[in-house]
Amino acid sequence: MYWVLFGAILLVFIACVIPAVWVGLKLTHPVRKRVTSSPSEYGLTFNDITFSSRSGDVLLSGWHMPANEKPKDVTLIFAHGYSGNRLEEGLPILSLAKSLIQNGYDVLMFDFRNSGRSGGKMTTVGYMEKQDLLGAIDWVNHQSPHKRIVLIGYSMGAMTSLLAAAEDTRVSGVIADSPFSQLKRYLAKNLSYWSGLPHFPFTWLIMAILPLITGIKEKHVDGFIAVNGIYPRPILFIHSDADEAIPSTESEQLWEVHPDIFEFWRTQKAPHVGTYRLQPQEYLERVLKFLHKV
Repeated sequence: MYWVLFGAILLVFIACVIPAVWVGLKLTHPVRKRVTSSPSEYGLTFNDITFSSRSGDVLLSGWHMPANEKPKDVTLIFAHGYSGNRLEEGLPILSLAKSLIQNGYDVLMFDFRNSGRSGGKMTTVGYMEKQDLLGAIDWVNHQSPHKRIVLIGYSMGAMTSLLAAAEDTRVSGVIADSPFSQLKRYLAKNLSYWSGLPHFPFTWLIMAILPLITGIKEKHVDGFIAVNGIYPRPILFIHSDADEAIPSTESEQLWEVHPDIFEFWRTQKAPHVGTYRLQPQEYLERVLKFLHKV
């Protein structure tokens, strides 16, 4: 009798573990999205560039777009979201980049590992992407050591920007559009949104198994530690109340760590990282106002 019960429990456990492992691997190995557009379509001058992640294990691909008229001493580095690429098509990002370039800012856009035209075979939701963004900072600093650097990140890229800025003081400020606050805590509440599996028992199983097979250390992807490392440098948080993928409270909690220096623009009705598409002019004006302060 006991062996029958044990066998039944084991079968149920295996039946849960197999899909948990499968979905976990799919989440860390999303299908690459092709880079289907070019800055030339927006009348922008650009250079194709490649550089190494600071970790030295991946070669990354991107575009450097210089400001040709009244250039300022600032380069903006864009950091895209999970399973996307440098285009961040939901914005669309090249439209925003063009407006910023016309205002005198150099722009660098690139693909994180396992994205677009970059190397790498696994997405780590900020853990190793931080090294990729630090590599981009190194590239900009080598090319233009006199220029200050500001990071603009979206979703996973927003968290990655916070992590990189905390580690590299050459970053003068961060614009974080729709970040989560802590990877482990966020996934514990919201993983079912991305996995498509019921919260119980699969969220716990995926979170227990995934670090073992991927090496991702979730506790190192912590926005609260990062913003304390960035302070007193400024951060502009942008987040919509209608965001179903990452609740706006995630940004609000990070902003509340140092509201004397950090700024929080809470928007309405926009989907995840969709504020620019709905309010392009106000979005640009707020970003430019922030950049003037940096």
